[in-house]
Amino acid sequence: MQIDGCSALVTGGASGLGLATATALHAAGAAVVLLDLPGAPGDQIAASMSEAGPQVHFVAGDVTSAGDVQAAVDAASALAPLRIVVNCAGIAPGARTVGRNGPLPLQDFERAIRINLVGTFNVIRLAAAAMQLTEPIGGTGQQGTAERGVIVNTASVAAFDGQIGQAAYAASKGGVAALALPLAREFAQTFIRVMTIAPGIFDTPMLKGLPQPVRDSLGAQVPHPSRLGEPAEYAALVCHIVENSMLNGETIRLDGAIRMQPK
Repeated sequence: MQIDGCSALVTGGASGLGLATATALHAAGAAVVLLDLPGAPGDQIAASMSEAGPQVHFVAGDVTSAGDVQAAVDAASALAPLRIVVNCAGIAPGARTVGRNGPLPLQDFERAIRINLVGTFNVIRLAAAAMQLTEPIGGTGQQGTAERGVIVNTASVAAFDGQIGQAAYAASKGGVAALALPLAREFAQTFIRVMTIAPGIFDTPMLKGLPQPVRDSLGAQVPHPSRLGEPAEYAALVCHIVENSMLNGETIRLDGAIRMQPK
């Protein structure tokens, strides 16, 4: 499916993987809506990006809020047919299930599940409903593939190689990975694809505050290339997924062949 002329909704779009993805989709000709928390610099980013190319709008909101997400979906649909959704919003908590102060508070586990998994599903259900109202593009049969849209979710290698202290995070991202196939099967009849990317260790704002020796140590754990991943590399994969109609119902590890150790 061509990116040019579509509207894209990117959650967590004001920083990290989300911002890199929004930038890449915009450069390829998509109008973009950034959905991120109210404290994010989304207005400035949207204004700067809109100076060259299609429109970019910022919607301040929470992915767990039906009203906030519906507002973002409506904003994206008003710009152009909504055909691309990328879920990058999430948190990465770390705490042992039983630590020095006793059992992990249940609300901490529930918060990770609610933001990472429930929030992702909330965006999917509302965006897919809007996508299904658009006219399919492309041909049928051997000459082409009819499509209405593509949804790309973000899991993590922690879904498969969860480390000590990552029970909540790994469970939430494992749930995200498990969404791809059943949703791809359900949405096949309406020509919507669903894919998941499971990034390894990427140079996002969560890591930028770490001391350089720690960052170097993390990068050295990656077999090849032995460095932190760049958000632009995640964004490039998103663009390829959109453009490659045979990619559907699968989780792709984007990790330089890393397999996380227990701790």
